[in-house]
Amino acid sequence: MRVLSGIQPTGSLHLGNYLGAIRNWVRMQDEMEPGSQCFFFLADMHSITVHEAREQRIRNVRDMAAALVAAGIDPDRSVLFNQARVPAHAELCWLLNGTARIGWLNRMTQFKDKAGKDREGASVGLFVYPVLQAADILVYNATHVPVGEDQKQHLELARDIATKFNTDFGVDLFTLPAPIIPRATARIMSLRDGAKKMSKSDPSDMSRINLTDDDDAIIQKVRKAKTDPEPLPESAEGLGGRPEAENLIGILAALSGEAPDAICARFAGQGFGAFKPALGEVLVETLRPIRTRFLELRGDDAALDAILEKGATRASAAADPTLRAAYDAMGLMR
Repeated sequence: MRVLSGIQPTGSLHLGNYLGAIRNWVRMQDEMEPGSQCFFFLADMHSITVHEAREQRIRNVRDMAAALVAAGIDPDRSVLFNQARVPAHAELCWLLNGTARIGWLNRMTQFKDKAGKDREGASVGLFVYPVLQAADILVYNATHVPVGEDQKQHLELARDIATKFNTDFGVDLFTLPAPIIPRATARIMSLRDGAKKMSKSDPSDMSRINLTDDDDAIIQKVRKAKTDPEPLPESAEGLGGRPEAENLIGILAALSGEAPDAICARFAGQGFGAFKPALGEVLVETLRPIRTRFLELRGDDAALDAILEKGATRASAAADPTLRAAYDAMGLMR
């Protein structure tokens, strides 16, 4: 079993990233059977679809590496690296551009969402972004990829590209990756709008809990989180039509492991003035050790670069046989 997942190093990690993805990465790492591997990468090659100053991109990569390690990713047990240190990603992407079809990419909903009405002004990189994602997966012959609802289409594309390449060139080179739907995945919404996902691109910092927020900031954000005037119901069923209330109950459930029904029963009939301090306390206790470790790591760029370089060496060794075989299958000599 070989699991692969990546995250763009743009902005700081927030609670949604942690509960929705990274905590599950740590669980997978800890539950891996002997001989299996987890590959976790910082998708800095993907990040170039949005302009960013050189120094800021370097800082973002190091900060994201620090945050992942602080959250529990162990560079000795998992392969942690940034894409740009492993050229096989970009090389295989170009080879797979000969296999991918424009019709397939035209159907990718994420491009339509991100390009918006300015499709002609969008970066070419944004259009072929899914092919690089396919290369990320296929170059390691990853057997499993953790995916959320918004990434299922991209994994299907990777499978389509792998199947067509294997068929076109008469080889059995690329493994068809299977999705992992992580257990107990939390969908964390904005603290200002329960209909929107918590996002690092939201202009309001009050919409999210950053993993770097200090205790006072966390308490303040929870206290000011949007709610409604109704008391909490006796069960989670009564949260229907109350997205902000459902979000806050869901956050506490994800952090504490307590069922939403049990949380509702505990606070039934009470307002959010009673609930929010309890949520704030659990958030502070959960995130404080992550923040402390992150700040320690962030101060040592040489150590962070060493972690990423070690991971890139291991990743390159795993990717090279597949890349060489792809060149050979296509009749390209290198």
